[in-house]
Amino acid sequence: MKKLKLEGASGLGSNNSSAGDIRIQERIQQLEQKLLANAEELTELHRRKGENAQQIIDLNALGQEKDKIIATKDVILADNAAKIVSLQAEVSVLGESNKDLKYLNDTLRDEHQALQLAFSSLEDKLRKLQDENRQLVERLIKYKSKDADRMNEENDNFLKNRYKKMQKEIEEACKDTRGPSPEELVEGIGPLCEFTLPTRVVVKFDAHEGEVSAVKWNPAERLIATGGADRKLKLWDVSKGTSESKGSLIGSNAGVMAVDFDSTGSLILGASNDYATRVWTVADQRLRHTLTGHSGKVMAAKFLGEASKVVTGSHDRTLKIWDLRSRACIETKFAGSSCNDLVTVDSAGSVIISGHFDKSIRFWDSRSESSANNIILNGKVTSLDLTKDAKYLICCVRDDTLKLLDLRMNQVVTVFSCEGFKVGCDWARATFSPDGQYVAVGSADGSVYIWGVASAKVERILKEHGSAVTATAWCPYATYLASVDRSKKAVIWSDNVI
Repeated sequence: MKKLKLEGASGLGSNNSSAGDIRIQERIQQLEQKLLANAEELTELHRRKGENAQQIIDLNALGQEKDKIIATKDVILADNAAKIVSLQAEVSVLGESNKDLKYLNDTLRDEHQALQLAFSSLEDKLRKLQDENRQLVERLIKYKSKDADRMNEENDNFLKNRYKKMQKEIEEACKDTRGPSPEELVEGIGPLCEFTLPTRVVVKFDAHEGEVSAVKWNPAERLIATGGADRKLKLWDVSKGTSESKGSLIGSNAGVMAVDFDSTGSLILGASNDYATRVWTVADQRLRHTLTGHSGKVMAAKFLGEASKVVTGSHDRTLKIWDLRSRACIETKFAGSSCNDLVTVDSAGSVIISGHFDKSIRFWDSRSESSANNIILNGKVTSLDLTKDAKYLICCVRDDTLKLLDLRMNQVVTVFSCEGFKVGCDWARATFSPDGQYVAVGSADGSVYIWGVASAKVERILKEHGSAVTATAWCPYATYLASVDRSKKAVIWSDNVI
């Protein structure tokens, strides 16, 4: 080749050699430019390759992350699918339960309709029986009214005959100037003592450490018993014009709400808020009996005729009769309402009268379990008291009145009320005077009101207490009146010095 080039070069001359070199140089430059362009293109391609590789790496990482998210979503979808299956099963069960409930509801509706028809029928029967009972009661009241009129007529005739006889005896006695006075001839009991109303305070003292709930005179001596919220029953001698403590009877675990002596004054009982009643002997002040069995506060307690029996009334809506010899409850009477007070009509205790929260007065025959008769008043009955002849019953009522019942007619004959008098508590005690001519009761303002039974007017208002008076009690053999209040005070009233 070199040989050809040399031959060409020698043949063409020097001009041809210069032109060929130029073309070669141009060709070389073109090739170098092309090579440079290719090198730049290759560099650009390497750069793009690197970017693409990075994008591939990023896309792979993103794809893995998406795969994880998809896997998580698949798990959630599987859980939701399981929940859907479970809820569908629960919906199916609830649908069956709903059908059963609809069936049961239809059955109950049918039974309710049947019971409503039966109730309507029974209500009609009850209404007829009530009408019949009302007619029988009206007839009974008429018969009793006739009997009462007949008895009153006989009593009037007896008194007229007795008065004529007494007049004759007095005339005969007056003929003998040395004979007994006319007063001494009346029933052979010696000179008559005119009953006078108390006018002044003769003794005032702190009976307890707190509220005093009950007071009672001993029937054999001038001794009073008080029961208070300090869980004690106390004895006081007031015969000398002062208050002398004769002992404190302990054993109660709550406030003492009622006290009572037996007919001889040798035994005393106390009804307590601790659901029990206790009996002590007065002479040695020893606790002899604890009567437990009530499930509520015992608000009233009385000796039932003989000293060996006691009747109690409680907030548990029962009355219980106790035999002290056996120390057991021998009878329970279900009253249906809380008992606030009770009295016994005769010495044998065959008839019991109780006053209740439901505004009723119930009459009980000891030989029968249910009450023989009910009288409805206008308010809760707080206390009861009887005249000595057991013909009249005084009821203290929360409508701020006292109501006098004639037990021969079983109806209210007099209502005592006046402006200013208000019953202070659910156990406010009203009492008859010994002769049955007056009735005393405490008021919420601390006054003691005394009404005349015959006049139905307030005969005396005694003011000394500073708080509501809870109980009053007349001395059985003199014109003394005891009253106690909610701020531990006890007051003895009379018209003269003890």
